[in-house]
Amino acid sequence: MTSLPLSTKLLSLPLYPNSHLPLQFPSRSRKPRKLNFPSKTNPSSFTCTATDQPTRKQRQRRKPSREIEDDEPEDEDDDDDWEEERVNPVGFLTKQGITHKQFGQFLRERYKALKDLKDELFNQNLVLKDIAYGFELMGLHRHPEHRMDYIEWAPGARFCALIGDFNGWSPAENPAREGRLGHDDFGYWFIVLEDKLKDGETPDELYFQRYNYVDDYDKGDNGVSIEEIFQKANDEYWEPGEDTFVNHRFEVPAKLYEQFFGPNSPQTVEELEEIPLKDAETRFKEWKEQHKDDPPSNLPPCHVIDQGKEYDVYNIITDPVWQEKIRGKKPPIEYWLETRKGRKAWLKKYMPAVPHGSKYRVYFNTPNGPLERVPAWATYVQPDPDGEQPFAIHWEPPPECAYKWKNSSPEVPKSLRIYECHVGISSSEAKIASFGDFTVKVLPHVKKAGYNAIQLVGIIEHKDYFTVGYRVTNFFAVSSRYGTPDDFKRLVDVAHGLGMLVFLEIVHSYSAADEMVGLSLFDGSNDCYFHTGRRGHHKYWGTRMFKYGDREVLHFLLSNLNWWVEEYQIDGFQFHSLSSMIYKHNGFASFTGDFEEYCNQYVDRDALLYLILANELLHALHPKIITIAEDATYYPGLCEPASQGGLGFDYYVNVSVSEMWSSFLENVPDQEWSMTKIVSTLVGNRQYAEKMLSYAENHNQSISGGKSFAEVLFGDVKEHVPGSNDPMHRGCSLHKDLMKLDQNQRVLSRRLPNIHHVNDATMVISYIRGPLLFVFNFHPSNGYERYSIGVEEAGEYQIILNTDEEKYAGRGLIKAEQYLQRTISKRVDGLKNCLQVPLPSRTAQVGLQVDSHTTNMNCFGDFAFAAANEGGMMKNSVVLTPCELCILLYEVIHYKELNDFVRLLALP
Repeated sequence: MTSLPLSTKLLSLPLYPNSHLPLQFPSRSRKPRKLNFPSKTNPSSFTCTATDQPTRKQRQRRKPSREIEDDEPEDEDDDDDWEEERVNPVGFLTKQGITHKQFGQFLRERYKALKDLKDELFNQNLVLKDIAYGFELMGLHRHPEHRMDYIEWAPGARFCALIGDFNGWSPAENPAREGRLGHDDFGYWFIVLEDKLKDGETPDELYFQRYNYVDDYDKGDNGVSIEEIFQKANDEYWEPGEDTFVNHRFEVPAKLYEQFFGPNSPQTVEELEEIPLKDAETRFKEWKEQHKDDPPSNLPPCHVIDQGKEYDVYNIITDPVWQEKIRGKKPPIEYWLETRKGRKAWLKKYMPAVPHGSKYRVYFNTPNGPLERVPAWATYVQPDPDGEQPFAIHWEPPPECAYKWKNSSPEVPKSLRIYECHVGISSSEAKIASFGDFTVKVLPHVKKAGYNAIQLVGIIEHKDYFTVGYRVTNFFAVSSRYGTPDDFKRLVDVAHGLGMLVFLEIVHSYSAADEMVGLSLFDGSNDCYFHTGRRGHHKYWGTRMFKYGDREVLHFLLSNLNWWVEEYQIDGFQFHSLSSMIYKHNGFASFTGDFEEYCNQYVDRDALLYLILANELLHALHPKIITIAEDATYYPGLCEPASQGGLGFDYYVNVSVSEMWSSFLENVPDQEWSMTKIVSTLVGNRQYAEKMLSYAENHNQSISGGKSFAEVLFGDVKEHVPGSNDPMHRGCSLHKDLMKLDQNQRVLSRRLPNIHHVNDATMVISYIRGPLLFVFNFHPSNGYERYSIGVEEAGEYQIILNTDEEKYAGRGLIKAEQYLQRTISKRVDGLKNCLQVPLPSRTAQVGLQVDSHTTNMNCFGDFAFAAANEGGMMKNSVVLTPCELCILLYEVIHYKELNDFVRLLALP
């Protein structure tokens, strides 16, 4: 593609589609400015290095003044220049007071590389659409001019053809054209498949006849002939006399030639002698004087003055009134659209070149021989029933059968409660569940349980089911084992109708190594989408590693992200296993926390640039999108804006939480659990605690043959009857009550908790969050009749949640008269006052100060927590074990909720 030279002052093109964000190109006379995507923060002060702190004057620095000459007006783009100056590649280091010269230099170099990358991408693509909307061109698409277009990128191929059941799987039927019309220098192949005329039908009268494939009728079906439409367009666009030069383009030159040389003028160049002429401006003035009395004409009043040189600068003199009149005219595109006909006219005359549901592959002739591949941009892929190579399915249902969206995406809630799920294993039956089963049976339970978002795992097409979808083969296709693309649209639509956001776990950190269905050796070469040699293979998993520095790979991955949002209305992404792509050792190395480990020779800067660009593009095109980073190494600046040296994610996953629970349950006796480790693991890096997502357990426990925490704590799920008063039922009730706590008291959306009491000896944890006081006793046997807990404000505290109530199989040791506690003026835990609360073993309490929050008391009614009794493994007498109390602690200490795995807990 070629960048167009624009000579206007400023051209603003809207981002596609229907976006209000302008993509601006400056005038050629000014120094070009770089395009900066809007960041999510607006910091007020910056410094130039990570080591130098800003002075007071620098922090108070205002917009810089600029010397402007009297005859030069102030540039209207000064504000944009000032915005660009506020970028600080090491901003988050300065904010945290970190001084690491090597990492700071790495961030500056990375930001410069990012600007260079943006320049290169925007030189190749005039608008943002071309970078993130490749799916509108690549792959198989229906063209309005009764044909199908297929475009594929395969630089290593020598020949390309589309084969399928529509052409007998013959490479000779639909090959790419010879020369530039079928193949360019960048490795793109272009194939045109013309619709077939039905018997007895004649070709369209108009060569570029267009059809509307959605509506039965269009403007072209009104019976008006093409000649009448074009004549009407000419009559409206041209005024009388203006088309003289169009219809008689040689008349004026012939007259001028005759005026110069007379009727017997020279007929050859040799006969033409040098003609002495005055300068151009003098001749123009003389000509104007001769014709000053001519009658008015409708001809364009344009006069061109040149100096007769081969490469001259033309000076055009015209009438300003006429110039504004011409600029106000619009091309007659509306009349051209009036020739477009409807779907019925198309079906009457043509048969689709590739009917809906057709099977197809792409055929390549390579230096290593012929290959058949599933197209890289295929949107629906099915395995062969005989175990042979899979094939793509052309999904183009008729308008009356295509799914129509009924609901829009809900607003992003202040506190996310995410339910992680896998469609295939969501059924209690011994089968692979479908999108339909999940929509009807699971989504209502998830909503009833109080969640406001679901995160889907294993949705994108993958060959090996045992990988649960992490070895992706076809990045633009939903997994056919669960249903069709329309079935998945219905799932997302129903979830939106229930008020839940839909997140997708995206795997761009690696790809399946399968050559028959995936991208590996796609065009016969080893470096099409992936690195060559050892760098192109995951160190331990055997998967292929993307070549993020290649512009076509960036185009593929960025378009893939945007495809799921545009086509399926996905509300967010969790980027899986970032450590596999960020580091050349795939994250399998020892990390000490030294910043040198994040900027040494083992860091893939191209992968970081891709992540930054992906976040900026997604948030620019879809401002409400949510991006989540899963990185076991906690790369610095994951959730910082790119303008401040970060990667631009909205949240990151604390992967250590589930590992801690698993370690405690399997290896550590109950009485040896460390309260300090629990708190430090849950809170993590406090500077980014507000951006942290924590999973109570990891779904790998189930997909790797292990047991979930629900199965460990409640026993075999099959032993429980839904609706019975057993531990499973009471455990689910506890979980629902936790949701109600957040809904009524907005626990998760409040500021970070003040954890003021952590005692490993007594195994008690207490913290304050807003008006609520939380107290946990993890000790398996020791209870405390009057345990002192510090509070800041004096007054009365009402216990609104008690895990020791008998309705949850607790022992009921806390009596009704003990639910109201008054503070004592005694300094405890560094706070002015204290409460002496009854605290049985393995219980938790939530207290609310009565004085200032009495109005909130009624919202709970008989709300209570399910509680742990002593023992923890005795049937019919207990509900919660210490791990469940840890889960309770987790749920109220963080901004994001517990993410259950669908198979692990059968909701009643």
